[in-house]
Amino acid sequence: MIKDGFLILFDGNACVITDKKSRQTTTNVLVTQTTCFLLIYQMLEVLPQLSNEAYLWCLHYGNLNINGLKRLSQKAEVVGLPKIGQIDLGEGCIYGKQTRRPFPVGKSCRVATSLEVVHADLCGPMKTESLSRSWYFLLFIDDYNLFSWVYFLKFKSKTFDNLKKFKAFVEDESGKKLKALCTDRSGEFLSSEFTAYCDEHGIHRELTAPHTLEQNGVVEWKNKTVVEMARGLLKAKGLSNYFWGEAIATAVYLLNISPTKAVLNKTPFEA
Repeated sequence: MIKDGFLILFDGNACVITDKKSRQTTTNVLVTQTTCFLLIYQMLEVLPQLSNEAYLWCLHYGNLNINGLKRLSQKAEVVGLPKIGQIDLGEGCIYGKQTRRPFPVGKSCRVATSLEVVHADLCGPMKTESLSRSWYFLLFIDDYNLFSWVYFLKFKSKTFDNLKKFKAFVEDESGKKLKALCTDRSGEFLSSEFTAYCDEHGIHRELTAPHTLEQNGVVEWKNKTVVEMARGLLKAKGLSNYFWGEAIATAVYLLNISPTKAVLNKTPFEA
């Protein structure tokens, strides 16, 4: 510890450890009943050297990127800002700017027939209640042709009821069976009645890993597209946000009859 630049002082019933350079007390270790001073040395942190003026300015600007500080210095836009050279990144800067590694890019495996895999997601609550007194919308997307169905809910607990409506409607219309349902791990998709219903009707569950929305990217991107289109429809005509339900329904309808790269030479409706 002394070689690493710490000053150690045993005083009374405590061991006071001080950083020699900053002269700031790093920690106090109290004596135990067995007359020992127990310290996990790996947890001892060296305080940043604030004598480095450039690093201090970096802290003043909330760990702004180095190029930004250099531009401010070169243009003399800030009074007192010194010439910025190379700065060693502090722990706070490194931690605050960490990002997850990108997901590997590859060709997705598309299914061979409709209703083989259906993606579902619940969006909401919205900031404004719709005209039909709904706060959420539930989106289903067929992985085969990207055709979408939307249901509006007042409560999240109604998700299960709308799944039963959706299953009965699409199976009767197509003559095929819903085989797999891909969702995230939100509570409305993991209830005991929801799980029991899927087991009873042989619906395979594909659940994403926690905090990994990218694994259900089909419906996440569609949600984003639908919301953006609905917002544009409302703003274009100056309509109140109370019409968001009608705008969402219109957006889903328009996307179903519009061409998409995922379906070759057809719209989702035609496919």
